[in-house]
Amino acid sequence: MLSFIGRSLIQKTITLFFVSVVSFLIIHLAPGEPSQVDPLNPKFTPEMVERFQKAFHLDRALHVQYLYFYRDFFTGKTVSWKDNQSVVVKIWERFLNSLPLFIVGTIITWTLSFPVGIRAAIFRGGLYDRSTTFFSYLLISIPGFFFAYILIIFVVNHFHVPVIGMETFGLGEASWWHVVMDRVWHLLLPSVLGATGGIAVLSRYVRSQMLEVEGQDYIRTARAKGLSPDQVHYKHALRNALLPFVTMFGLILPGLIGGSVIIESIFSWPGMGRMAYEAILARDYPVILTVNFISAVLVLAGTFVSDLLYLVVDPRIRL
Repeated sequence: MLSFIGRSLIQKTITLFFVSVVSFLIIHLAPGEPSQVDPLNPKFTPEMVERFQKAFHLDRALHVQYLYFYRDFFTGKTVSWKDNQSVVVKIWERFLNSLPLFIVGTIITWTLSFPVGIRAAIFRGGLYDRSTTFFSYLLISIPGFFFAYILIIFVVNHFHVPVIGMETFGLGEASWWHVVMDRVWHLLLPSVLGATGGIAVLSRYVRSQMLEVEGQDYIRTARAKGLSPDQVHYKHALRNALLPFVTMFGLILPGLIGGSVIIESIFSWPGMGRMAYEAILARDYPVILTVNFISAVLVLAGTFVSDLLYLVVDPRIRL
């Protein structure tokens, strides 16, 4: 087991290095330069461009720029080209904003998907299965921005409460309880919206996995031995159907950094996805590269967690 963990860490470290190189090359192969003279802005003179290039080592060779960037990144000295603020500080602030949105959305998705998918598989072809299939494909088909506006109009018209932003403007000297509940209320709608698509997709996947396992020989043998339906479904079938979801569980970690650009933009939520989108529009390379690197770390960390969980749930892998 220790040798497996060691090999996995070495492989993921090598993968991370190549990801950093490829990301750096792709960013710099994009058309245009962040330091080029803007003819529409007379204040952006060639002298300013030269100072900008020297300050951020853009006048050096590409491999030298790579070394300088990751030297500054690992020492915490990377700054944004847009506002000259520390990239680590900016990402940490946005990360704290995206974290509750990610946690609540993930809990809603995984809590509802499994009961819906399992019950649909057990009662295959019945009214419940047909209804969940219809609503799942409906939620998958509806564009996120359209569904968001429908929810906003419904909530505002029926409950007459604000839903945009992270908090209600003008709370003033409200008590801590009102502040907490106001934040929870603003968090609820974008979390539910982000979870709807995940519930629709994941419940279908749970259903298909359960149906595949239910058709195996050992399940028929369990029924022939006289076991109760609950033991067959939940002890034998469900336990083996959950194995693929170990991988999926590890791959949800990148959602911490990516978030949802559409949801955060519609609800004016200052999260990670919105910051990355704004950095792309502004050609803020340090922010883009840092977000890409952290995303790669989270993906590799998620796969590593999945590997460890597989060792726990499936003894065959240990052997």
